[in-house]
Amino acid sequence: MSLHSLPLFVRLAGRRVILIGDGEMAEAKRRLLERAGAVIVADEHADAAIAIVAAEDAEPVAERLRARGVLVNAVDRPELCDFTLPAIVDRDPVMIAVGTGGASAGLAAMLRQRLEAMLPESLGALARALRNAKPATRERWPDYGDRRRALGRALAEGGTLDPMREHAPEAVQLWLAAGAAPEPELVRFTLASPDPDELTLRQARALAVCDRVFHREDVPAAILARARGDAARIACAAPPADPGPGLSIDLEVRG
Repeated sequence: MSLHSLPLFVRLAGRRVILIGDGEMAEAKRRLLERAGAVIVADEHADAAIAIVAAEDAEPVAERLRARGVLVNAVDRPELCDFTLPAIVDRDPVMIAVGTGGASAGLAAMLRQRLEAMLPESLGALARALRNAKPATRERWPDYGDRRRALGRALAEGGTLDPMREHAPEAVQLWLAAGAAPEPELVRFTLASPDPDELTLRQARALAVCDRVFHREDVPAAILARARGDAARIACAAPPADPGPGLSIDLEVRG
């Protein structure tokens, strides 16, 4: 399964960004660039690396800029875009970007609104507390694997630091004082279908937080892709006798 685009977060503070056009669309992009701290310039600035074109006749402008090596976003013209601008949920320093590859800005905006209603206002404060607690977290769990598993368990649904709940300012410090590395756990799933969209909610959530996935050779890559990015994928003919610390998933498909 290939990615249509690779999402990136680019720091624009103090960097030049070309903005071409006027009217409502251009002003909306100007406000967004100003929030990011960009220095907005005209198209003659050769040292600008990216540009946003909000003009009716965008094609020749985009071609001219691209010939100079500038990455271009042409507003409402996805076929001319080197990059697209997502709808943004901002819980500083947490930022969630919703993109559709230019297919529908309205859909991205509606998803952003739904996420805004779901995410607690304390999410940014939780992220800052976790950042400030990194030295204490390393001291509490010197081994990287133990540290990752402890944090993963705390941030999982229903966990001590579940990010979908409101938290008191001292929540991270209380977790550090009481936390412990998770015990080894092996969960076995026999999947009824090779289609990843047929995963149950429990299966999808377990894959999203597991430390490793043991699987039969016929388990599709699309299902393995639902596991957390740094989880080990281990092909084997039978469930492991010693799965290792933290949460392990054993998968086979019947159907």
